[in-house]
Amino acid sequence: MRIGLIAMSGIRVCDQELLRLGLTLPGFVERSKTIASLPSLGLLTLAGQTPPEHEVQYIEIPALAGLQHLPDGFDLVAVSSYSAQIGEAYELASRYRAQGVPVAMGGPHVTALPNEALEFCTSVIVGEGEAVWTDVLNDCAHECLKPIYDATGLGYDLADSPMPAFELLDINKYNRLTVQTSRGCPHRCEFCAGSILLTDTYKQKPIGKVVAEIDRILGVWPHPFIEFADDNSMVNKSYWRQLLDTLGDRRFRWFAETDISIGEDEELLGRMRDSGCAQVLIGLESPIESGLAGLELHSDWKRRWYPRYKDAIQRIQSHGITVNGCFVIGLDGHTKDIFEQVYEFVRDAGLYEVQVTIQTPFPGTPLYDRLAKERRLLRPKAWERCTLFDVNYIPTHMSPEELAGGFRQLVVRLYSTEFTNWRRDNFKNMLRTSRHQKGQIL
Repeated sequence: MRIGLIAMSGIRVCDQELLRLGLTLPGFVERSKTIASLPSLGLLTLAGQTPPEHEVQYIEIPALAGLQHLPDGFDLVAVSSYSAQIGEAYELASRYRAQGVPVAMGGPHVTALPNEALEFCTSVIVGEGEAVWTDVLNDCAHECLKPIYDATGLGYDLADSPMPAFELLDINKYNRLTVQTSRGCPHRCEFCAGSILLTDTYKQKPIGKVVAEIDRILGVWPHPFIEFADDNSMVNKSYWRQLLDTLGDRRFRWFAETDISIGEDEELLGRMRDSGCAQVLIGLESPIESGLAGLELHSDWKRRWYPRYKDAIQRIQSHGITVNGCFVIGLDGHTKDIFEQVYEFVRDAGLYEVQVTIQTPFPGTPLYDRLAKERRLLRPKAWERCTLFDVNYIPTHMSPEELAGGFRQLVVRLYSTEFTNWRRDNFKNMLRTSRHQKGQIL
């Protein structure tokens, strides 16, 4: 069979004023381009699992509008999409089905709403795709595709993970490639629409497989920048010590999403720096303690760590690793003062980079269910507004319009050329001072 793996790529924003403002802000544009340029690791993994007798093509479609002719000649199409692009993905699937091509869809949105997706495609994959992909291929070859392939409860082991087919990519199109070391996250934040929607357990990939994937990337890209595509990379610090030791003298720079606890581990930070860690993204979520209350389903972990936020950020950055601090604006504990509070925190903590998003009720998350029960959703099925930059609920201490307007103003302040340059110069000066105090030669 000839199989088309299609990713709906790019960033979506409904707020046209925010979009217009963002295009003038270097820091905002830079981060958006980074996110938008990431390939679909899920589809590349399915490509790597596909038996060699099948021909596989990986395709990215930034926007369906204006696309007159679909890539053709396929016996099966698999489509990956986030909630904000799901309408375009459904249209794409419908167009292929109209041509007689069977279409399979999967991912967090489809896992949350399989019956919705079935209105537009032939089959849906619920949960972890690797667990059922072979069944999908076999059934397609025998023209007996089932409506639902449910991987829930199958207990997929990352030790069985196939090698992602990085060789299918045009490397010149990307500024980084992704490697997954784990799936899930023990913190289980109410708003999270990450891999916890695909699996209810935290699991890790064997170190040997991770290193093999890195070596495969090095084989197609001599000097790569690798993003570890985990919800929380450093949960198991012993695992990461072994991984960093195993990497040896491989030369590449890397990025990871983690939590603030790494700021307490100087020895691990040193290993990270020496192995090429350039930046960590940390979900701080709120610059004030009241915003963190009840954020996680099982504990107030981030609220307990809140008093150590600034010291931990400074300690991480003193090792030459920049911190991208992420904030979710519009949490229940946030008032109209939150916009100034975020700006002041970023300035006082000396964050090198910052990412701000609006609290977003994604389908399948506890946040969506709670806001729906409280009748606080503005447009319950407006998935195109699940962009992280658009308001689709009623906040507790301000109006939706005040949240949207305040967010725009905050974005302008945070990503202005002046403040962006100040943050980066501040990091360089801090690092120079830190190294001088440690007796290092610059």
